[in-house]
Amino acid sequence: MKFLKLFSCISYFFFMALPATLYGSNESNDLAKAMAQHLSCYPLELLEFKKQQPIITTRDVCLATIYHETGASPIWVTDRGLTEKGFILIDYLRSSSREGIDPEEYEISLIEELSNSGRLEDLARLDTLLTYNLVKYIHDMSFGQIKYREFDPKLFTEAGDEDFKPVEAINAALTAQDFAAYIDALPPQHEYYTELRKSLAYYMELSRNNQWETIPSGSLIRPGQQDERLEAIQRRLALTSQAQTRSQPVEIYDDELAASVKKFQSEHGLTTDAIIGPQTLAWLNKSPQDLANIIRVNMARWRWQAHDLGDVHVIVNIAGFSLSAFQDSQVALEMPVIVGKLQHKTPVFSDKIRYLDFNPFWNVPPKIARDEELPALQENPRHLLDRHIRVFSSWKSDAVELDSLAIDWKSVGRSQMSQYKLRQDPGPWNALGRVKFVFPNTHAVYLHDTPAHDLFVHPTRTFSHGCIRVSKPLELALFLLKNQGYSWSKEDIDNIVLEGERIVVSFKDDLPIHITYQTAWLDKNGKIRFSDDIYGRDTRLQEALGENNLVR
Repeated sequence: MKFLKLFSCISYFFFMALPATLYGSNESNDLAKAMAQHLSCYPLELLEFKKQQPIITTRDVCLATIYHETGASPIWVTDRGLTEKGFILIDYLRSSSREGIDPEEYEISLIEELSNSGRLEDLARLDTLLTYNLVKYIHDMSFGQIKYREFDPKLFTEAGDEDFKPVEAINAALTAQDFAAYIDALPPQHEYYTELRKSLAYYMELSRNNQWETIPSGSLIRPGQQDERLEAIQRRLALTSQAQTRSQPVEIYDDELAASVKKFQSEHGLTTDAIIGPQTLAWLNKSPQDLANIIRVNMARWRWQAHDLGDVHVIVNIAGFSLSAFQDSQVALEMPVIVGKLQHKTPVFSDKIRYLDFNPFWNVPPKIARDEELPALQENPRHLLDRHIRVFSSWKSDAVELDSLAIDWKSVGRSQMSQYKLRQDPGPWNALGRVKFVFPNTHAVYLHDTPAHDLFVHPTRTFSHGCIRVSKPLELALFLLKNQGYSWSKEDIDNIVLEGERIVVSFKDDLPIHITYQTAWLDKNGKIRFSDDIYGRDTRLQEALGENNLVR
């Protein structure tokens, strides 16, 4: 491939030849010349390169594309300095920490330095810096930072938008009736995000103004006991708004302090037994900066998911093992759920529920057939028969049913096992239970009932192969059907289940479902709660953040 030489994209003649546009009037020739020094692009041979990665990550191409549309006129400066919109934009970039993003992501120090200069060369460079960083800001607030996907493409596939169009973004910003209002509206506007933003500000302020002492480890502290650590625990709870400050030292673990500890445990996904042990102490010892970082990564996730949740919608919080169904932004139904094992992690994405499948068949995925069913069959040839699972010759529509007892499973290899279709009949034994909630997606994930309801008593519920098992499936089905205009009753659904015949009910309107991973979230009482990072995803996101620290 021949050498691709970078060259000046827009000449001085080109600047003078194009008419003024909505971005600005004719500027001085000197400023136009200065602008030309800061705009370059690749020749046509790089078009294929352009297609291989988001244009927002290729600064030269991004800027050349935008300024080609503007007639190369500056957008944010005149030869006398910043425009009003330029000042507004700098304020927003400077304040990006309120969204959990380090302002240096938008080169704020260099921008502020150049904004104090009157040199035309600096003003020209400032204009291109502001343009590029506004494009980044619009993208990041609207779709999440693409750097997360670049850091871990498999884990954070939803982050960023490869089809983002910088020119359209700039047009929308500059033609908005109220420029500041346009920028304000870019991040998610739902309360799950805005309340995290408020909590982030609180913990950042707490980090600036308080020394965070470490509470020593030791034996369990139970109500009624004395312990020298109680005073430090009381101070910590008071700082985190879990308890009132006391005028007298705490000498005994009394009922008042126990109630505060229970509240703290509840809001951090712990067993609410008032016993102060290693897990409770670990959360008590998390610094405000630790908690701020947890909130930051959860805000980042909300930015790359759908911003409009829908008037009626379902949210699954993987990390919180919970499902909430909403109507008119109010919680109408809540329930515990079971999510994927560590080796079968449930993915994060948004989609639309399209139909319900009552008394469903379960088509055993080939991987499960190879890894689990085949070894069990080799030990017990009746393994499938005892579980009402039929064997078909292939996955094709014309496949014939086979007698599982007539097959020598010990001679069947893994690849041959994948060719068989295993299908479990509807019934109380079925792995999907009585109903399946389907939203077709590339992850092959859905919600469903389960015959193993005893698993819901466990505090950590990572037992599935990636799909989400719900604890109140028929209640959820009734809620969704009523919101789709069906006049079904609980008795109608019970009768369908009892009859055992498979029935598929299509939705009249697609209903939004959001599979989230929130280790800091807003509960129905308006309180921010925390939970353990069960899949280590917070850790990976914080690695992508690097050493960036919002507390300065």
